[in-house]
Amino acid sequence: TSPTTVASSPRSTSPPRPRLRSLAASTSSPEPPSSEPNLESGLYLVATPIGNLEDITLRALRVLKCANVILSEDTRHSGKLLQHYNIKTPLLSFHKFNEREREPSILRRLHEGEAVALISDAGTPGISDPGMELARLCAAEKIPVVPIPGPSAAIAALSASGLPSNEFTFVGFLPKHARSRRDRLEISACEAATQIFYVPPHGIHQFLVDAAASFGDSRSCVIAREITKLHEEFWRGTLGEANEAFATRQPKGEITVLIEGQLISVDETPSEDFLEHELRELMAKGHTLSAAVKLVTEATSAKKKDVYALALRLFGK
Repeated sequence: TSPTTVASSPRSTSPPRPRLRSLAASTSSPEPPSSEPNLESGLYLVATPIGNLEDITLRALRVLKCANVILSEDTRHSGKLLQHYNIKTPLLSFHKFNEREREPSILRRLHEGEAVALISDAGTPGISDPGMELARLCAAEKIPVVPIPGPSAAIAALSASGLPSNEFTFVGFLPKHARSRRDRLEISACEAATQIFYVPPHGIHQFLVDAAASFGDSRSCVIAREITKLHEEFWRGTLGEANEAFATRQPKGEITVLIEGQLISVDETPSEDFLEHELRELMAKGHTLSAAVKLVTEATSAKKKDVYALALRLFGK
């Protein structure tokens, strides 16, 4: 098969299946399990386990079984997952080196009414994995894009990290070029939100050196490794301590690093109404104008000249 042709299968050569009620149809209650073997045509982004094979949803298994084809980052790797769950759906490689070549034929199959499932080696497709561009193309051509949610290393690590999770920035993998990598870290170091990075095991030491230079040795971090697997580990401490701990250690497996956001301590400038209230209270108690100005200035972050100008407007010289 040429690089630009999707391998045909008994499923792909059959007439397009009739369109059925959407799996994602809005209802007042959760969608009940379906015994219907067919899927509505569309691109299904199916999250798969990041380690433990039990971390897959019933819906994901049904979609993988019923799709016409499964696009896989590594067919050998994904084949083990499908074999474990006795899924016979044909696999087709779809990775960063061939996704542009595959896209036209995949779009054609989707327009012909097929259901195409997309999986990555682990986790949610399109998140630091192939799939983002294909999803964009499908959306542009009015082809349904259906997320089948499930595992994500970034979210799993964040939930167990103990760092603030109300606001976070997912950075993913840093650029390979040293200058670009440092520039991106400098941006992250200034943000108040928790920063989340994916780091290859062979690059953890250099990452920590660069991160400490940008964030400072005292910034808290969490290094999550082998999440959901047998040797799952959450290391917690400062970046300075992490540098010492991993200086001679060569960890194995996928690594997610989370770094505490910058603690911004900026005194809120009081409103003019508040300053006026405080000045009037002090003046009513018998303080002179200059004494009232001094007390208000010392008790707030307001500038003395601004408080004095306000006092003059209120009480005159």
